[in-house]
Amino acid sequence: MLHAKTQSIKQFGFTLLELLVVMVIIGLLASYVGPKYFAQIGKSEVKTAKAQIDSLGKALDQYRLDTGHYPSTENGLAALNTSPAVELKWQGPYLQKKVPDDPWGHAYIYKMPGEHGDYDLISLGNDGAVGGTGEAADIGNW
Repeated sequence: MLHAKTQSIKQFGFTLLELLVVMVIIGLLASYVGPKYFAQIGKSEVKTAKAQIDSLGKALDQYRLDTGHYPSTENGLAALNTSPAVELKWQGPYLQKKVPDDPWGHAYIYKMPGEHGDYDLISLGNDGAVGGTGEAADIGNW
């Protein structure tokens, strides 16, 4: 009688084959979703760089309104936070915080006069080199 009772108890759980099938399905989903997710991260960095360039451009315009000219290339974007030695009309600081690096950790490039306008403000993209395509493309204020 005791032996008959133990045979009626069912074992619950998953077989090794079932676990392997689930692992394969999860792997396939990850290989499909992963690249799309990381592509979105790259797009958000480009959008962040464009927004920062726009914000720095507004601060540069305010500097020009106060002083009558944009900062020289030598003074650069630092002139938005600290007055250049010979600038008597400076009314800054024009930024609440120090000038940020671009989303990839590189300093923005500022040139005055610019090749594309009164000044050029450039991020070299994620590769930090001139030119490129996609996320490595240069981003400017023009």
